[in-house]
Amino acid sequence: MLVVAPDAVDEVAAHAGADRLRWERRAYRPGDLVGAWLVHVATGDPAVDAAVAGDAEAQGTWCVTAADAGLATAWTPAVARTTLDDGGEVTVAVNAGGDPGRARAVRDAVAVALETGELPLRATRPGTTGSVALVGGGPGDDGLLTVRGRHLLAEADVVVVDRLAPRGVLARLAPDVEVVDVGKTSGHHPVPQDEINRVLVDRALAGSRVVRLKGGDPYVFGRGGEEAEACRAAGVPVEVVPGVTSAVAVPAAAGIPVTHRGLARGFTVLTGHESVGAVPAAPDHTLILLMGVSHLAATADALVAHGRSPDTPAAVVEDGYGPGFRTTVATLGTLARTVEEADVRPPAVVVVGDVVTLSPAWRDRA
Repeated sequence: MLVVAPDAVDEVAAHAGADRLRWERRAYRPGDLVGAWLVHVATGDPAVDAAVAGDAEAQGTWCVTAADAGLATAWTPAVARTTLDDGGEVTVAVNAGGDPGRARAVRDAVAVALETGELPLRATRPGTTGSVALVGGGPGDDGLLTVRGRHLLAEADVVVVDRLAPRGVLARLAPDVEVVDVGKTSGHHPVPQDEINRVLVDRALAGSRVVRLKGGDPYVFGRGGEEAEACRAAGVPVEVVPGVTSAVAVPAAAGIPVTHRGLARGFTVLTGHESVGAVPAAPDHTLILLMGVSHLAATADALVAHGRSPDTPAAVVEDGYGPGFRTTVATLGTLARTVEEADVRPPAVVVVGDVVTLSPAWRDRA
């Protein structure tokens, strides 16, 4: 490659210094195009650009002109590339009728769609090496799924999905993507964890790219650690994609920050099945319970017995980000009765602590 220019940007100079191209530091001269099959002119001087384009036309050389598409006989596309997890690459080239600005704008939009998984990235030829990605889907809203999670879904051959995962994204999958529903409800686990582990490993060993789409974060009471161990034990590559945990996101949706200056300096997250005796009873420490509705009366009694005031504000947030979203507030001493009277149903997140007073539901309570 020959570059003819009195001056050049640092990148061109670096390539010339590494002998990857030849740079002649001078103005264009007739005869410079002899032997060339493609020329790109971008001098900034219309007269010089026209002279180069004329010489190229005279000898039948393709010519790209950056400033004047009317002089060009060739156009360079704006290119978007994305690297896939199977080692492949997707390249999209955009031409826009000689308008490079328009081509770049379209290219940039395509690049975003590739990176966010909005365009189909799934291979149509089966691979020999499968993998598993444990993807945290967040608290159920499609918009809270990470960009990395969407990208992996766009490449997936198999999606193993939880009940509380953002199921709206499943409608965007190709029709031949296998969807395995392993959703659990309180006290009802139709697909045991060992069977879930087996499905992940077997599909991956058969060469499929498997996404385990989970609610919240895979490592926050999601049994993602067990699934990752099962995959690694079988020699299956596994990736963990963090998600927005419902322990923080669902209270936030109800206007409850888990920490707040002057009210709470820390927080503890437990499931409703665990002992709460070791949780700090200080009023500036927030307690968050997941899967805790069915044991709420016993939990409230235990908290009071371990030093929490029965007047401590508490809230139960149902179906965060879902159609049944509702916040029920009470004091710790009246919480179990209030929840029963309101017919609160899981899934729900329980919050105990002074931060509950920041919730609109607390301010609006009768």
